[in-house]
Amino acid sequence: MQKASTKTLYDYWNGIRGSRSAPDRKDIDPTRIRDALANTFILELDESERFSFRLAGSHLCTSYCRELKGRSFSTLWHERDRDAMDTLIRAVTEDHAVALVTFQGTTAIHTKTTFEAILMPLRHNGSTHTRLLGAMTAIDEPYWLGVQPIMEQRITGLRLIWPDDVTMEDMVRDVAVNVGSDMGFAGASPTAHSTPETVYGVSARRYAHLAVIDGGRS
Repeated sequence: MQKASTKTLYDYWNGIRGSRSAPDRKDIDPTRIRDALANTFILELDESERFSFRLAGSHLCTSYCRELKGRSFSTLWHERDRDAMDTLIRAVTEDHAVALVTFQGTTAIHTKTTFEAILMPLRHNGSTHTRLLGAMTAIDEPYWLGVQPIMEQRITGLRLIWPDDVTMEDMVRDVAVNVGSDMGFAGASPTAHSTPETVYGVSARRYAHLAVIDGGRS
């Protein structure tokens, strides 16, 4: 995790969930994440069965030069990446993974900057299917950010952190294949004997182009 706001939100989420796969919406205390709040958002499942912004921090809205509340999350992404993002969202809401995404944001005049995003499951009325907690933060903040709105964004990398009680071989197979196909890895498939590597300083296993970190509480 490259940005302090990402790590702050993840550490807070991880701490308040306890032994659960996800904390409850009512557990979130904004005063405990002041340093990350401006980049934090909550998504909700809307009437069209897509996720839209229920809340969005001020810095995040400034980056897009518009209020994000009520706007579709899916439509922020380039059309070629929307299926991949939908796959990631299902991994978060249904399988309780944490998704770390890097993406390139592009303005109408083709200036670009890189962002880091995190998506985490959140319970609402006993279910994790209708809410997501997340943050998006520019890794570098060019002078024009907040003046030239981000109009298009493309995924450049991702990581999935699975809960402690999930078997990697059972859970990651469909995600790796689906996301790999959407991102130009049509021939990629996960292997049962993946090579260990280090990601963010902890041990991870590679499945196709995904690096899977065992143990969401690491």
